[in-house]
Amino acid sequence: MLFSKENRELKDTYRTPIFGTLEEDVDLPKYKMPKGSLEPRVSYRLVKDELMDEGNARMNLATFCQTYMEPEATKLMSETLEKNAIDKSEYPQTTEIENRCVNIIADLWHAPEDKKFMGTSTVGSSEACMLGGMAMKFRWRNRAEKLGIDVNAKKPNLVISSGYQVCWEKFCVYWDIEMRTVPMEKDMRYLDASKVLDYVDEYTIGIVGILGITYTGRYDDIKALDKVIGEYNKTAKLSVPIHVDAASGGLYAPFVTPDLVWDFKLENVVSISTSGHKYGLVYPGIGWVLWKDEEYLPKELIFEVSYLGGKMPTMAINFSRSASQIIGQYYNFVRFGFDGYKKIHERTRDVAMFLSKELEKTGLFEIYNDGSNLPIVCYKLKDDANVDWTLYDLSDRLLMKGWQVPAYPLPANLQETIIQRFVCRADLGHNMAEQLVIDLNTAIKDLNEARILKADPRKESYGFTH
Repeated sequence: MLFSKENRELKDTYRTPIFGTLEEDVDLPKYKMPKGSLEPRVSYRLVKDELMDEGNARMNLATFCQTYMEPEATKLMSETLEKNAIDKSEYPQTTEIENRCVNIIADLWHAPEDKKFMGTSTVGSSEACMLGGMAMKFRWRNRAEKLGIDVNAKKPNLVISSGYQVCWEKFCVYWDIEMRTVPMEKDMRYLDASKVLDYVDEYTIGIVGILGITYTGRYDDIKALDKVIGEYNKTAKLSVPIHVDAASGGLYAPFVTPDLVWDFKLENVVSISTSGHKYGLVYPGIGWVLWKDEEYLPKELIFEVSYLGGKMPTMAINFSRSASQIIGQYYNFVRFGFDGYKKIHERTRDVAMFLSKELEKTGLFEIYNDGSNLPIVCYKLKDDANVDWTLYDLSDRLLMKGWQVPAYPLPANLQETIIQRFVCRADLGHNMAEQLVIDLNTAIKDLNEARILKADPRKESYGFTH
């Protein structure tokens, strides 16, 4: 009898060590589904090993997204992955938990007692922004038609600073809206409220204020914006509402700067969106959007679903999705409470300001944001730094130690300025930050001593020799 590889495969059992299995001796299926099945342990190891070179998410200082949750939260979320958030009648207690989260957030954002606020969870703050934008567009159209304005004569428009997140550009493209951007200035790297009215007319569906610009970590002055819009609305044919994109600051500012006035306390702020997976401290992706009163959410955007023999209103772009992130958000609210969130965020801010001071000690950097708003540290090389390397080179050097630190240009009108950013999250403790400083100073020393290859204007990239 002759034997071959097929006969060997019959000998592979669960007792065979993973790295002794035949699957470890062949290419992993990539672009075509394999014919046969694999053992769970082998499949797990093969896929796990595919992800090894992506690095440690905790050392990713580019992302705002949460990279750590407590083991109990992770366990709870993994045990509820199969729950479909849209199935209100099948999972009534999950629906109640979502309702509780909306009410907790409404309380944090000072929803007025004399109005009927409405809100929902979303798949991240991008969907929340989409829903907020849709509500503004439909409400504008309904009111404009009643006033005899030809809604088809011009594109409706949305006003926002040039520091917007790309989800707003997507919204304007998807729903055929003209985006009117107010350029940020060198000495004012947030929305200039005094210039907003230059971009407003009767086709303006709303103005977006940003509580936490991703480029710099700065807050738009929502209170000043509300004052300007309040004066305009007194005589305007069609009043203009404010939506606050609080993706980063919405679940941060209420705990760290409770005296900051930016939310539903302001008369013209009618809707707010936030991300639960940023400073809400939940794994991606969970977002929230709330309206101050039901009048700001057009009824044609609300759909009725069956719920315990009755009807349940719902508004979402996405339909079926896991409820585990909603449950994770509720876990955090129950687990940390107000004081817990406050302590976590204040400690994160302390780490950011520590890093800012350490950067200043090098004498090489101009600090754009020291972490006193959001715990985001943004900086550029000083004009007189007198070094042969760039922030892109510094990013490459830090990556050698595992740190993912982005370098990028500022938005339109300031695009000649290249900055770098540390996003400090709850899982960046002081000890990790100290190690980051050590690695940063080592990277600077290595770059100063390296033989830099000068940029060739004909090439798109360059590097340095070791």
